[in-house]
Amino acid sequence: MLFMNHNLYYIVNLELVILNPGKSYNNDISKLRLDFPEPTFYINFIDCCSHYTIRVTKMHFELLDKVYYGNTLMDYMISLGIFILSLLVIFIVKNVIIRKLKLIAQKTSTSIDNLIVELIEKKIVPFLYLGTFYFSMQGLKMAPAVQKVFTVSVSLLLTILIVRAVSVLLSVILEQRWASSDKNASRRNAFRSLLTGIQIVMWAIAVVMLLDNFGVNISTLVTGLGIGGIAIAIASQAVLGDLFSYFTIIFDRPFEIGDFIIVGDRMGTVEHIGMKSTRVRSLSGEQLVFRNTDLTDSRISNYKRMENRRVVFSIGVTYDTDIALLKEIPLKIKSIIESIPLTKFDRSHFFSFGNYSLTIETVYYVASSDYNVYMNIHQDINFRIMEEFKSMGVKFALPTQTLHIVPDKSSSSLLSAS
Repeated sequence: MLFMNHNLYYIVNLELVILNPGKSYNNDISKLRLDFPEPTFYINFIDCCSHYTIRVTKMHFELLDKVYYGNTLMDYMISLGIFILSLLVIFIVKNVIIRKLKLIAQKTSTSIDNLIVELIEKKIVPFLYLGTFYFSMQGLKMAPAVQKVFTVSVSLLLTILIVRAVSVLLSVILEQRWASSDKNASRRNAFRSLLTGIQIVMWAIAVVMLLDNFGVNISTLVTGLGIGGIAIAIASQAVLGDLFSYFTIIFDRPFEIGDFIIVGDRMGTVEHIGMKSTRVRSLSGEQLVFRNTDLTDSRISNYKRMENRRVVFSIGVTYDTDIALLKEIPLKIKSIIESIPLTKFDRSHFFSFGNYSLTIETVYYVASSDYNVYMNIHQDINFRIMEEFKSMGVKFALPTQTLHIVPDKSSSSLLSAS
């Protein structure tokens, strides 16, 4: 028979002593009174008619009270029970709740919820395992050396999990905000490079904080790193300037690969954007190499992003052109431009009296940034203007000068006298 008193377990031997043999035994356990004297105790059972005494010899069952490494077996069992129960809760969260969240996320049109569920499953659940192990061990007494190793291990694992979780979160944000919607391979590589740099900084900060929590004096280390960083920054000022200009170009996007740009008196198509320099293919075929700092400090004309090209041209006709034909010329030019696709007529006027011509100025727009498209359209307009002027009898003015010769009076009198 097993009894418990004050967290001690006993195996007892029962010896029945019948004090009143003439009465029947009524087994009503609710009337049983237990006393626990040392080393032998009695259980008195009393019913309405009889009185029985059961003599009990106590034997200690002290297995659960034995101390191993500073803790009783009962402490270890409680700790193990907490750990197993917590694992059961995590199992339910992982296989029931997260699975339902996945099904809900798959039914939505966005992908951000899928990434959040994946982040919870792969990065947050390990936190739960670590927390389960940590809190289940809090009820146990450990030696100072073991406690220190345990604390260091938990802190190290916690730091790794936090840095990885933040890194994945930043990666998701960058991918969703910029990289996934950008088809430019160079810019996607730049985003990945930036993410790598951020991760390096995060790991460096985590290591410094970890060393500080371990009691390491990091003041000297931080001071040394600061002085070393300043020295490196001064020595590589030009390189760092080009690097920051590279990220400025990547994020501000003044131009992209394939854009036709003009920088000062240089022009060409962008072929490569690097961390230190940008390469441009000129119209004559050679490759131009610009420092990224030079590009960010210059005024850049980007013709690739020109939605409409404004074209202004002038035509000179001779001064002997009839006034009626002169009034008809702008109308003819307007009809010519409006009949050509991808063009938008703006204006055409008799502009000025030139040195040798009457000037007609015309403005129109080409709905394309392609230079070849513009040149084909302008060439077609010129051909049609020549045909129209020929049919109208209008002559283009050429640079000419008219000399008026006036004879000298003295010379003419001498000739007449002779």
